[in-house]
Amino acid sequence: MKKLAVIFILLGLSGCGNLWDDYKYPETKTPENWNAKIDENGAYPDAKWWEEFNSAELTSLVEEARKNNYDLKAAVARVHEADAQAKIAGAALLPSVDVGADASKTQHGRAATPAASRTTSSYNATATASYELDFWGKNWSAEKAAEALAKGSRYDKQTVLLTITSSVADIYFDMLATKKRLEVAESNLATAKKLLDSMKRRQAAGIAAALDVVQQESVVEAQDATLPPLKLELAQDRSALAILLGKLPEDVKLAEEKFADMKAPKVSVGLPSELLQRRPDVQFAEAQLIAADANITNARAQFFPDISLTAGAGYASNALSTLVSPGSSLFTLGASLTQPIFEGGRLSGLLGYNKARYDELLNGYHKAVISAFSDVENSLAAVEQAKDGENIATKAEKTAKKAFNLSQEQFKNGIVDITTTLNTQRTLFAAENSLVQAKLATLQATVGLYQALGGGWKDSGKR
Repeated sequence: MKKLAVIFILLGLSGCGNLWDDYKYPETKTPENWNAKIDENGAYPDAKWWEEFNSAELTSLVEEARKNNYDLKAAVARVHEADAQAKIAGAALLPSVDVGADASKTQHGRAATPAASRTTSSYNATATASYELDFWGKNWSAEKAAEALAKGSRYDKQTVLLTITSSVADIYFDMLATKKRLEVAESNLATAKKLLDSMKRRQAAGIAAALDVVQQESVVEAQDATLPPLKLELAQDRSALAILLGKLPEDVKLAEEKFADMKAPKVSVGLPSELLQRRPDVQFAEAQLIAADANITNARAQFFPDISLTAGAGYASNALSTLVSPGSSLFTLGASLTQPIFEGGRLSGLLGYNKARYDELLNGYHKAVISAFSDVENSLAAVEQAKDGENIATKAEKTAKKAFNLSQEQFKNGIVDITTTLNTQRTLFAAENSLVQAKLATLQATVGLYQALGGGWKDSGKR
């Protein structure tokens, strides 16, 4: 009874103040508008944003990666780990019950004279329940921290998922572009060889000089040298894509769609304030902050005594037949209080560590926020510049092709010399290659913008 009285006195002191404060959402300065140019006609990012590129093969690859990628599977496992940890932490708030049973047999008298001896049997069955009063919020705060980390593991999974999806799209477009560049290089090589054959015939007829033939041979050799690096890049893309798909490189088929059919969709970015709900990495940073805040409460509670209640009930009997008789019932009730006396600075060190950890994560959260805004601004600028570059490259390629065709015709008629033809040929080769790279930059910049915006994912249960 004295122990219970102590507990009730402690409970009466509960009005003296709380050991914890309610979590406060960190104040974050949000820009009113984006500095970069916004395309108002674009579509708001959808959860399946990759489908906006209208590529059946890309959609198939993304779905395969989201199913088989090993990094994603590891992230899912981390979610299960965090859920289990939260369950373990929450168990301390519930009573624990232990059940035990034993039996014994005792012989009385001398074994040499069985007639004079007597054997008795004893059976015991007990149930013990214990419960720790979470008066100071130690167990509650531990559970809250574990729950925040479990939620954070889901945000981490979404970040991994977004990164994988964006990487698949980037590599897929690079594969298509590399195939196109390889086709352009092979076509240009064929054109250069055709012109070389024409020059050799002209030389045999005494019309062209030997120097003209040698110069064209150098063009053929230079164009031929562009093929191996492109083939290597294509092989590297296939290997990188295989890793994302969870396959071996030889099991990945080359892209079947045409690079010319790829078009970048227009994207609407929305308001800057909406970004904090769309970026899973920002929400992951806040989940860590919430857990750190709960850990401070837990560290404070460590200074105060643990209050435990125990109760036992059971039966004891000398014979199984009387096991449940009223006279054999047992019941005990008790309370205990354990107060830390000397911890050698461990408790104060733990509290100081958790406060410093919170400050560290708070700064990390603010950095994640401003990095998110910066990512969007950079991505918007990249999309704008890539589109401008593609428009310029398109015009340049058309002009170069027109100049080359004209120079060929004039060279055959003896109006221009071989030097002019060679120059227009080199210009055309470079312009065609630049156009493919410019279009690739537009596609990948659009993918980067989707990623910067959080890929259209949103946590509907946020705050």
